[in-house]
Amino acid sequence: MYDSVEHRAYGSPPEPLSRMPLLYSRALVLGALLMVPASSALSQGTLADYRRSEGLRTATNGLVVNAPEAATWIAASDRFWYRRSVTGGSEFVLFEVASGQKRPAFDHDKLAGALSSAANKKYSALTLPFTTFTFTDSARAIAVTVDSVAWRCGVITYSCSRDATASGRGGRGGGAPSGTSAANQAPRLAPDGKTEAFIKNFNIAVRPVGSARDSLLSTDGSEGNAYTMQSIVWAPDSRHLAAYRVKPGYRRMVRYVESSPTDQLQPKTFETFYAKPGDALDVQQPVIFDLVAHKELALDATLFPNAYAMSRLEWRRDSRAVVFEYNERGHQLFRVLEGDATTGAVRAAIEERMPTFFEYSAKKYRFDIDDGRETIWMSERDGWNHLYLYDGATGRVKNQITKGSWVVRGVDSVDVAKRQLWFRASGMNPRQDPYFIHYYRINFDGTGLTAFTDADGTHTVRFSGDHQTYVDTWSRVDLAPVSVLRRTSDRSVIAEVDHGDAAELTKTGWRAPEVFVAKGRDRTTDIYGVIIRPSNFDPTKKYPVVENIYAGPQDSFVPKTFAAYNGMYALAELGFIVVQIDGMGTSNRSKAFHDVAWKNLGDAGFPDRILWHQAVAAKYAYYDITRVGVYGTSAGGQNSLGALLFHPEFYKVAFSAAGCHDNRMDKIWWNEQWMGWPIGPQYAASSNVDNAHKLEGKLLLVVGELDNNVDPSSTFQVVNALIKANKMFDLLVIPGAGHTSGGAYGDRKRNDFFVHHLLGVEAPDWNAVPLRIGPGDDDDALGSWDALWANWMVGGQPFAG
Repeated sequence: MYDSVEHRAYGSPPEPLSRMPLLYSRALVLGALLMVPASSALSQGTLADYRRSEGLRTATNGLVVNAPEAATWIAASDRFWYRRSVTGGSEFVLFEVASGQKRPAFDHDKLAGALSSAANKKYSALTLPFTTFTFTDSARAIAVTVDSVAWRCGVITYSCSRDATASGRGGRGGGAPSGTSAANQAPRLAPDGKTEAFIKNFNIAVRPVGSARDSLLSTDGSEGNAYTMQSIVWAPDSRHLAAYRVKPGYRRMVRYVESSPTDQLQPKTFETFYAKPGDALDVQQPVIFDLVAHKELALDATLFPNAYAMSRLEWRRDSRAVVFEYNERGHQLFRVLEGDATTGAVRAAIEERMPTFFEYSAKKYRFDIDDGRETIWMSERDGWNHLYLYDGATGRVKNQITKGSWVVRGVDSVDVAKRQLWFRASGMNPRQDPYFIHYYRINFDGTGLTAFTDADGTHTVRFSGDHQTYVDTWSRVDLAPVSVLRRTSDRSVIAEVDHGDAAELTKTGWRAPEVFVAKGRDRTTDIYGVIIRPSNFDPTKKYPVVENIYAGPQDSFVPKTFAAYNGMYALAELGFIVVQIDGMGTSNRSKAFHDVAWKNLGDAGFPDRILWHQAVAAKYAYYDITRVGVYGTSAGGQNSLGALLFHPEFYKVAFSAAGCHDNRMDKIWWNEQWMGWPIGPQYAASSNVDNAHKLEGKLLLVVGELDNNVDPSSTFQVVNALIKANKMFDLLVIPGAGHTSGGAYGDRKRNDFFVHHLLGVEAPDWNAVPLRIGPGDDDDALGSWDALWANWMVGGQPFAG
């Protein structure tokens, strides 16, 4: 589908800055793995296939050189640094714009030695234990974090010491839970530095700084309706402050048994707070206090009667009002509210209503101009994700800033003086993949749309501090990363920064994924996916198909950037064609495309996925859709089992890990966002538990006993329902594991399961022939999502601000 015009246009890659050991030996190793005898190439699921699969990651590592990552500008300078791949690892490069010269960002050997000495661990120049750093002390030192420890390393003296000014992952006992840390409980100092506010007996009290004499501002706080320290916010005038008084909702606890602790023989038990759909939530009441008039003013709650979440209180700069965001239970109404500090009246500065869901977790953006006189707001109200300019006084739209059959993916910066904003978008280039991200600038009035990227790929742009130049880095699944320095005024190329070279990789017979496009259920919308074939692919054979599925509506998931290796490659080596598809219901397309998921997570885009598979089979005779397997983790675990329950005519084998099999059992924010509130029959309709009796085909369930992302009971309730329905299945419970597909052991079980049921071959006896396998591949993305979800959560609910 794609050509490589950009790859050819920039000529040969520059010589690497570091030594070039083992490049050709690595290529020979991979070549030996891929160049199997003809007789072996006709086999599938053999020991030779397993050996080739397990060695693929190591064999491909280091064969792509000079592939740049996104640039980082050094503050108040015309220099930037970036990390790039080299044989044996990576290196950090410093680029000086004025001279066009690049050099090592520091002496990698000396830094590795200094860090090794300080940390009492062995590090090498090409495998430094960090991917990012910050120049400090006028670029005479760098700050890095290694294993949660902050270090400051001189790049003149090459000595490293712990950085006492940086915060690690917690103190001696680790970090405290949100809302209870020492920093959260410290008194709040007024802007004039004369008064501090704190909590006393569930109420707000104040005292002069340095004095032990305090006075209560409130008297209506109690154990069941308390003011919270972390919500206290002083007004700029130091005369007013605001805070939430909170009436707690239901404190649901999920309880765990750790069967095999490492420090004792007997099991351990523990519990964690975990709100689920339908639970009663905290009720937050914003209250304003006037210290001079000794007045307490509870804001009128008419416009926030049923909050799912309310954001942190913010004062206007002139202290006239507080601003907060109200996300109504059900996620169909969102308001930006302004509470008058004198009267307590509340008005809606912005109101967003949706017939389905308002995706606050990813598609909410607000930028106030001139203390709220105007606001830039993101909305999908016209069917696409776009930006609008609001009049702060009237709460009405002044004009739509961006418009068209494409989506804004994020705002990078706003220039209030020039009334311009800089943003990312996808779908504006009709001849390119609509998921590719490009960078733009536009005026507040919707004029002057300017594109800063155009190459056929997905881009990451980093502008210099003065926005005069920028580094554009892009790639595709079939194009190694390219990075160029451009001039902002006319987008002209100043210099090529770096150019990934995959020549040695392709010499081995490695093939990039094929991007395949087919029409979806409406016979109009393009559905995008990728096809990965084994390295010994023979078009005269028939290949069973395995689909890697994750249909979570919070994003899109088909890879768009270059990678020499991922777990799908290794699975394909066993004799499968492995695919990944973004069906309807996933994000980053139109609102209508996304809305398929509304109250219908059981759909998972299956009608589109099946049509996509059928289109591939119509083109390629070797693509055998009579033997289709599917695997996934978390929401993908729900989806993979759902494939067998709701579409047994097509999907025959499923590996389902850590699944949120019933959306009433999973975390509140994610499930009420898509399935709605109050709880209704739609939850049962999508439930793998309620529909377990429909099981056909072969199923392997996996669950970690300590999963704190998805309640493990979600899987065990499926098990219970399957047993009651007299259904046959396999189950793998991993002691001590969290939210996982089972790591290396789970990968082995998955692979063997597909080999047995789709290829009809018995896997080797691993008790007699140990499998040399590395860490699991499927947990990487999930770990990042866990971190993202954790950042969104405050007390079990996402923070709407």
